[in-house]
Amino acid sequence: MPTRRAALLSAVAAATTLLPGITARTASAAPRTSGPLKATLPPPSGPHPVGTVSLRLVDRTRTDPWVPARAYRELMVSVRYPARSVEGHPAAPQMLPGEAAAFAALNSFTGVPADAVDWSATRTHAHEGAPIDRCESPRPVICYSPGAGDPRSLGTTLCDDLASRGHVVVMLDHTYDAVAVQFPDGRVEKTVLPAEYDKAYPDEDRITALLRKTLAVRVADARFLLDALPGALPGELRGALDMDRVGMFGQSAGGFTALQAMHDDRRIAAAADLDGVLAYVQNDSTPGNLSTVAADGLDRPFLLMGMDGNDLDAVPSWDALWRNSRGWHRGLTLRGAEHATYTDAEALIPQIAHRLGLPRKTVVANIGTIPPRHAIGAERACLAAFFDRWLRGRDDDGLLDGTSDRYPEMRPFPRRHA
Repeated sequence: MPTRRAALLSAVAAATTLLPGITARTASAAPRTSGPLKATLPPPSGPHPVGTVSLRLVDRTRTDPWVPARAYRELMVSVRYPARSVEGHPAAPQMLPGEAAAFAALNSFTGVPADAVDWSATRTHAHEGAPIDRCESPRPVICYSPGAGDPRSLGTTLCDDLASRGHVVVMLDHTYDAVAVQFPDGRVEKTVLPAEYDKAYPDEDRITALLRKTLAVRVADARFLLDALPGALPGELRGALDMDRVGMFGQSAGGFTALQAMHDDRRIAAAADLDGVLAYVQNDSTPGNLSTVAADGLDRPFLLMGMDGNDLDAVPSWDALWRNSRGWHRGLTLRGAEHATYTDAEALIPQIAHRLGLPRKTVVANIGTIPPRHAIGAERACLAAFFDRWLRGRDDDGLLDGTSDRYPEMRPFPRRHA
């Protein structure tokens, strides 16, 4: 597999490595349509309509680790849940205006013109303030952590789908890590990671320390979320969440966060890592600098899902976790996938490329060669099967063993590692 930066480092280094590709214009692009492009997200596949509320959480036990002058740590989360009815409740935007403006200026999409998309115009399939369906109550809870530098909203396709299948999904923004977080009073707090990377570069020890700090802050955020969530819920949702059945997943650094948080906090019963390295290294294939979750292993269920080429042979930290773990675990590689295939990029990039006349190489660089409907279908099915199995006790019909004819691109890790 070609050498590539660990996803966590790539986001931290955004100012020096990602920004040129983001802002570059594509010479072969066709003339744009009038005004910024407005993209759409695929509807969820489950039987329930989806409701949502946003919550501001304040951890007064911590000075903010990124902005020490702030005496507390402040977070935003979105709670997605199966709704009884969505009539009269507007569809929530994927990004608020302040978040969208920052995302347009600094994101990890290669070769996409920064000002060509109206990121604030995309609507999700979750409806603001819709009443929760209490037919199954309390419901299992799944927390979501995005990749470093990404907003929580870049995982909407998978999170809304899990909610439509009956789970409560809590999408977490890591303030000053995410490109921007907009709070209810209108404030927009932007990422400090590019500046922190500039201060650390090129000292390898300082870069490693920055990676460790970034992950430690994220894990502390996740654990605080579990502490604060029950008391922060609005009345309509109180009593509807089963905090004894908690799972977590994430993409890239969010996947690392999910597994490390499960290692550190026994309240998390199962976790899935979508193409996230589990070591403090600059390339996924570099051995050493293991996290404690990789070095110690896990005694509870976990799922690894990798892009094309990412398996136990290619990612040493995954191999260490696998060898050291005593609980149930599975590993799947999605053929034709790229790192961002496990985000909303899978749905958004093809639309953007088509409307702007971007070359196929731009699509492939971002989301690989797998057809988007195949990728999204496989990801949704595998995540739902995993969490249904370990939070609801339902059989997955062999899907997690990579034996389903419905998703031929999803292949299990080599059997010699099983």
